[in-house]
Amino acid sequence: MATIATAAANLSAASRLNTRGFFKPLSSIFNSSRFRNSSTNIRALSAITTVGTKSGTDLNENETKAHNQLLACPICHDMLIWNGDPVFSVDATPKSILNCTTCKKAYTGNETHLDLTLTSGSKKYSEYVPASSELFRSPVVSFLYERGWRQAFSIWGGFPGPEKEFEMMKDYLKPAIGGSIIDASCASGLFSRLFAKSGQFSLVVALDFSESMLKQCYDFIKQEDNISQENLILVRADIARLPFASNSIDAVHAGAALHCWPSPSAGVAEISRILRPGGVFVATTYVVDGPYSFIPFLSPLRQNIGQISGSHIFLSDRELKDLCSTCGLVDYTCVRNGRFVMISARKPN
Repeated sequence: MATIATAAANLSAASRLNTRGFFKPLSSIFNSSRFRNSSTNIRALSAITTVGTKSGTDLNENETKAHNQLLACPICHDMLIWNGDPVFSVDATPKSILNCTTCKKAYTGNETHLDLTLTSGSKKYSEYVPASSELFRSPVVSFLYERGWRQAFSIWGGFPGPEKEFEMMKDYLKPAIGGSIIDASCASGLFSRLFAKSGQFSLVVALDFSESMLKQCYDFIKQEDNISQENLILVRADIARLPFASNSIDAVHAGAALHCWPSPSAGVAEISRILRPGGVFVATTYVVDGPYSFIPFLSPLRQNIGQISGSHIFLSDRELKDLCSTCGLVDYTCVRNGRFVMISARKPN
């Protein structure tokens, strides 16, 4: 008990460390003695807890209970109640029924994903979907996404490619290792699969608004032999109304997605809401600056394009920093490669 108390005290002290400038420079932070000592204390406390458990069953039950409290009603954000035992896996979760005791609404899935949109189960009502969102609901675009569409980002936008982008974000995601991560606007699941195969997260949520993208994501998962289908779920949801409890998620990733959201501020605000204190947001997008900034009337032209397409064009990385800080995130940092930009920020402790 004394060992546990000592480790817990050290962990508490580590949590009070000044986090200003958390992401800059990364190499100096993660190599510092203070970070190494904090990490050692955390691992020590984790090891003590595991040794004190008679078997892995209790630990798995606690993990399942924590996961069970993540999903929330997209209407009222109250916790959803499972109809039966909660099971987090690619095949089992879509067959589940979740109920909101406040709204009296039931949420179900189909063969590939769980539908947690506001209009889930609606018979007659439908809404206009912006052109940029509707485009990615097309089965043709979903089929082509990993068959040339995403690869073209490297040509016109300077995107390094999924594997290199995954390596770039690893330092940012270190505080979330062992926790839950949402791959927001996951498309066909390029990064969802990388997160799952890394074995670094207790739960991976592949989230998208497009049913056809989630179907393609499911098919790709089934085609891979070296990917665990446990603690990996596919969820259909609106980025501006995320079906997760406040302060419940350790990390959110949005790859090549921010510019496709009808309202980036609504999306980032929701991400800020669901992140735990200290939780990490990592995203990639493109910025139209440099020589493009000399195009006459670029700013009003952007507004016109946005109104028609429902997408957003960023004219500088300063806009992205302002977006994050406006939505309550701190310690913004970015990496550029031509028009490509990777940003990261975190929720204050």
